[in-house]
Amino acid sequence: MKHLQIALATLATASVSIAQDALQTLQPLTVTGGEAEIFRSVGAATFITEEEIRRSSHTNISQVLARVPGAYVRDEEGFGNFPNISLRGGDGTRTAKVTVMEDGILAAPATYSAPAAYYFPRVSRMSGVEVMKGSSQVRYGPLTTGGVLNFLSTPIPDERRFYSKTTYGSHHTFFNHTHYGDTVETAAGRFGFVIENLYHSSDGFREIDGSDRDTGFELFEPMLKLSFEPDTALKQKFEFKIGYTDFDADETYVGLTEADLRANPDRRYAGSVIDNITTEQTRTHLKWMAEPTPDIRIESAVYYHDFSRNWFKADRVGQTGGPLRNIHEVLAPGSAFGTELDILRGEAAGDVRVKGNARDYRTFGWQNQVNHTFETGALEHDLAVGLRVHRDEMRRNQYTTTYLGDGAGNFTPDPARTRVFLPNENDINRTTATAVYIEDKITTGPLTLRPGIRYEYLDLEFRDRNNAANNLDGSNNLWSGGMGATWEFDESRALFGGIHRGVSLPGVRASLRDGVGEERSTGYELGYRQRGGNWNAEVAAFFTDFSNIISVDTGVGGINNRNAGAAEVWGFEGLVEYDPMFGSGTGFNLPMYLSATWTSAEFKGTTAGLAGGGDGMFAGGRDGNEIPYTPEWKLAAGIGVGYEAFALNLDATYTSSTWGTGYNGDLRPGTPTVRDGKIPALFLVDLTGSYRLNDNIKLLAGIHNLFDQRKLTSRIPEGPRANAPRMIFAGLEAEF
Repeated sequence: MKHLQIALATLATASVSIAQDALQTLQPLTVTGGEAEIFRSVGAATFITEEEIRRSSHTNISQVLARVPGAYVRDEEGFGNFPNISLRGGDGTRTAKVTVMEDGILAAPATYSAPAAYYFPRVSRMSGVEVMKGSSQVRYGPLTTGGVLNFLSTPIPDERRFYSKTTYGSHHTFFNHTHYGDTVETAAGRFGFVIENLYHSSDGFREIDGSDRDTGFELFEPMLKLSFEPDTALKQKFEFKIGYTDFDADETYVGLTEADLRANPDRRYAGSVIDNITTEQTRTHLKWMAEPTPDIRIESAVYYHDFSRNWFKADRVGQTGGPLRNIHEVLAPGSAFGTELDILRGEAAGDVRVKGNARDYRTFGWQNQVNHTFETGALEHDLAVGLRVHRDEMRRNQYTTTYLGDGAGNFTPDPARTRVFLPNENDINRTTATAVYIEDKITTGPLTLRPGIRYEYLDLEFRDRNNAANNLDGSNNLWSGGMGATWEFDESRALFGGIHRGVSLPGVRASLRDGVGEERSTGYELGYRQRGGNWNAEVAAFFTDFSNIISVDTGVGGINNRNAGAAEVWGFEGLVEYDPMFGSGTGFNLPMYLSATWTSAEFKGTTAGLAGGGDGMFAGGRDGNEIPYTPEWKLAAGIGVGYEAFALNLDATYTSSTWGTGYNGDLRPGTPTVRDGKIPALFLVDLTGSYRLNDNIKLLAGIHNLFDQRKLTSRIPEGPRANAPRMIFAGLEAEF
């Protein structure tokens, strides 16, 4: 009890971030503890290094996560701008059930009030990515049913360093990532900085009927990070970071009919010509890290983010003066709305309604953690106590504009129906959350136990800006926790396992207005890992029992979030890495890997409302049906060959077929929707290579989707769409 009091007292003066690192350093803490600490993790975890991110020049998070067992990504538009990520079978819609962080700080626009993430950190500017799927996630809430992704931004170098990578390729796709930094000694202490910019643009690979308008995007993302270690008796460090994102994409929700997709997977209908999304974000934090004694470590951070976006997208279509139909109904097989489809294609006169989903988000908070190491007899303890006070909100200000189609592919705004505000979609959703957790890492000999518990109190506010009578207030209490353990046979072999209770939030509006409760899960896992000079391996079996699962609204308004009953997810996953030439002294290296995940994910005890229909991803689900977009098999394999300055890598991925909705069929009775139906299996191959001219310059080239495999990869949001075509690129990497 005395040690807990010490930790709490220290925490009161400041403290935190996220996980375990060496107490002898003042580097920011990490979720997994960093690459070297993965071996001692009590749950399945993966650390993606900067070298892996750079090696294949992937900028799409779905490609980067392809080799991570248990991680599934549904890509909407081929570039990874709007990833939908799930870990071990959870719903991946807008990554709404995964805790996403950057440098240990919540990264989603409003994690509590509106969990759907329309902003996502760019993996191409990161120095690492940490993925945690297993036990003991109590430090990383609030979304603890689905796991953790922590992105590590470019660190401040210990000495002067310049880095720049530039590539150019298919569809005028241009990429540049540049940063420069240094750390210097001054009379007052050590001062460090890094300044960075990421620029990424493309004309896009899709073509709009009858238009020469591009379908690509432009991204501008600068960052500044400063650090200061004052020359004081107290070992301490300050870190300040500010980043900015400006993103503009001519992207649409509208897909194609299956027949049109098979005929031309790069086609876009004329009625989507107006569609565009713009986003703007500012993110900043100030951290303080200190070690007042050799056995006490503190990290404290204040942070502020703001994010705004407007996705102006075709929403409904109909004959002039007639009723407007949802586009996913118009595109459905056997649809009775042939005239509406012709209007959307620009082949008949009529109306296309475009909806402006304008939203503003704001997040700020103060998070703390203190670690206290001590011994009680033969037991070594590392006690972590954390506190976070957080507030976020989302403001919706949605409107529509109707465009008149002339039947020849031209669309002009109707002056009488321009910027018509939607009375039921202009509101404020706000959450104030206080979270505390306690976790103790207890080690005795080869055994390590990590019990922990987390509690969050949420104060919820819903404000209807058109009708105050609809205003609602409420609160929620969330508990999660678990126990993880490892048994180290020796320095290279270990067993791990545990049990973990998780929760996921429905969002303010769903909770207060629609009565949706939090999703709950109990997860179990047991695994084995081994490491050696030339190979590493980790295999695990897992089982997750979900209750009160949340069927997430797919963003087009047919139904809102709702509780959908229960589900069971279980499976096996493994990753093996091997280099037979390691240490051979020949100058050759031959790294290879194999990643495999087998998953069974089924509904159990579904609600009548879910089985009845709607347009949510789980809609139509019945007991025994498969959870959509969770394939039975996910495989990835790769082999590289390197000799002196030359390197060549071949990577292949396979994802088995899955279903588009919980209905698990092609055509649901009643109102048809194009979201029902199969998502076929997909096999992709990438070939990349490099040649180092000297110590500072490396030439790069590659082909993503080498065999130009094109398949239907998503039926959401509004109809089938295909993966990206073959993409060729070349460039150079400079480092001084």
